[in-house]
Amino acid sequence: MEPILSVNNLKKYFPVHGGIFLRRQGWIYAVDDVSFDVFPGETLGLVGESGCGKTTLGRCIVGLYPATDGKIRFQGTTLAKRDRGQLKAMRLKMQMIFQDPFESLNSRHTVREILEEKYRIHGVRDKNLDQQLVTLLETVGLSPRALARYPHEFSGGQRQRIGIARAISLAPDLIVCDEPVSALDVSVQSQILNLLLKLQQEMGLTFLFISHDLSVVKHVSDRIAVMYLGRIVELAHRDDLFAAPSHPYTQALLSAIPIADPTASKQRIILEGEIPSPENPPPGCRFHTRCPHAMAVCQKEEPLFKPINDTDDTHFAACHLL
Repeated sequence: MEPILSVNNLKKYFPVHGGIFLRRQGWIYAVDDVSFDVFPGETLGLVGESGCGKTTLGRCIVGLYPATDGKIRFQGTTLAKRDRGQLKAMRLKMQMIFQDPFESLNSRHTVREILEEKYRIHGVRDKNLDQQLVTLLETVGLSPRALARYPHEFSGGQRQRIGIARAISLAPDLIVCDEPVSALDVSVQSQILNLLLKLQQEMGLTFLFISHDLSVVKHVSDRIAVMYLGRIVELAHRDDLFAAPSHPYTQALLSAIPIADPTASKQRIILEGEIPSPENPPPGCRFHTRCPHAMAVCQKEEPLFKPINDTDDTHFAACHLL
């Protein structure tokens, strides 16, 4: 099966300015040489600590940030840098759901104006647009009366449903979900997740699901990529990753998941130190400054991202221990 999205050696660096004349003094290596594929109909989860570059990666894919280097190939077409016409056409088939359901909606526009805007930008004219908007709201579990209301009149979960309605309005093939439930109450999170899964089945959607919550990612993902300091350190099917994590960073993340049974015992892996600055990442393996298994070679050589063994070409990791 051909991937719907291929990311090859993607890099995104932000300049750091300082001094009297605000000259460039360095770079923040937010995303540094990331490669992966997403296949039609699947959900690829992307997890990692805050500041590891997850959101930046998602924004580069949908074209909100121009990539510094690397290639993004969507549905067989390589997206060229700064090609506005190609980017506009691509956005008909690739959308994004943002983390904050209030900031991502224009507070001065009604729900009708928010949803109609996409049709207007892409030149989609339909005599039955009013009925389409009503159907769209009903699909995400909202009343048609919502069309005349403003974002501040809704709860957080309802606002996120509006964001989802906007994302699916023109029937995309791929949706990048950037922490879509992290700003919501726990009681509402499951409703939004179940809605996304329902829409995926009905519309044949493909998701890149970005989150820091491993429990959420486990619930919705087919495969999971673990990101640390701008790079992917492990990629595997969901069940394989949770059953036998290979990278020490992944092992530490999974050990932090709380267990519902208070009588169960679990050994927590405590990582010492803080995440290094993306402005000055350490040489060699970027995790070696916090890794409990670090060796001398980890400080000098960057590990290859490769299959964990010769018989498994679905589980990849970047670690000198393998």
